[in-house]
Formats: sequence, structure tokens, C-alpha cells
Amino acid sequence: MSKQYWKAGNMVYPVPAVMVSCQRDGEKPNIITVAWCGTICTSPAMLYISVRPERYSYDIIKDSKEFVVNLVTNNLVKATDYCGVKSGRDVDKFADTGLTPLESKYVKAPGIDESPVNIECRVKKIEKLGSHHMFIAEVVGVTVDEKYMDEKGKFELSKAGLVAYSHGEYYELGKKKGTFGYSVRKKKRKR
Repeated sequence: MSKQYWKAGNMVYPVPAVMVSCQRDGEKPNIITVAWCGTICTSPAMLYISVRPERYSYDIIKDSKEFVVNLVTNNLVKATDYCGVKSGRDVDKFADTGLTPLESKYVKAPGIDESPVNIECRVKKIEKLGSHHMFIAEVVGVTVDEKYMDEKGKFELSKAGLVAYSHGEYYELGKKKGTFGYSVRKKKRKR
């Protein structure tokens, strides 16, 4: 096997592609596309997003101390890309993409109605790390689209066509390969 050695860089891919909605009081809501987002704690439920300080949404989130993480599906890829390359300083991203603001229950920033999951967050801490600053936030509410609920009340997010981002490209998530713990689960005996 042959491998190349590269300079230090972030190669943890794929990562979730999410649209983060935010809003200051009295101003139009904005959407920023973020690929650096993840879970950091279960109890209390917490996540992070990392944003460059020069991005328009950075100051909105810093000032309002809240945002909504909206998961991205195959149907939202074009809007996701648009919200990642256009600045809210220059355009109204909700209007331009045709996305619908969804009133949040616990924060003032709206979610995105077309997203299957909207995660309402309050900023607890900002870590200034270099090119990006990490917003560490507590999850204060979650909205899910009922069309992904099965008859037993299980949320089947796998049917939404979620999208991941990998080194400049968007990919729809694919085939299930197992469930948590399957590698050590005892097999049922056949009778």
C-alpha cells in the first residue's frame, strides 16, 4: 500500500451539512451553512458550531446568543449551498431560496420549516480558536417533522435523505450498515 504525507489539516470527513438560522431583534433572519457542527454533551444536551468571525452571521449569533441548527436533506442541498456562498449582508436568504421561517418555541431565531429537524440553541460559551470560533450551545428545544414518524411513534430520520459534506462536496447518506452494538450482540438460536 502506498500513502502520501500531507501538511497538517482537518481531514475528518464526512461532516454534517447544516443550515444555521439566526436573527437579531428587529432585523431580518439569516441563514449560514455550517459543516463544522457536532454533539458535545448528552446531559445537558449541547452542541457546537464553528464560524469564521468575518462571516455576517457570526456577530448576529454573538449578539443574540442563540441560533437554530436545521438538518439538511437532499431536497435542501441547493439552498444549503446558496446559503454558504452568499452573504446575508447582501441578500435575504429566506426570500431568495424560498425557505419558510418556522417560529421557534424557546429562542427568537426562526427555524427552517422545510428541514426535518430544527434544534434550538442558546450560546453558553465562545471559544476563540483561530480561523474559526466555536459557539458552545445548550439545546433548549427540538422540532421534528411528523411525516417521519412511523405508526409506532418512532422517528425515522433515515427516510429524510440527510446530506453530509465531504471535502467540498455534498453527499446523500446511504445504506444502513448496522445498528449500535450489533458487533457484540448475541445471535438468536434457531430451533
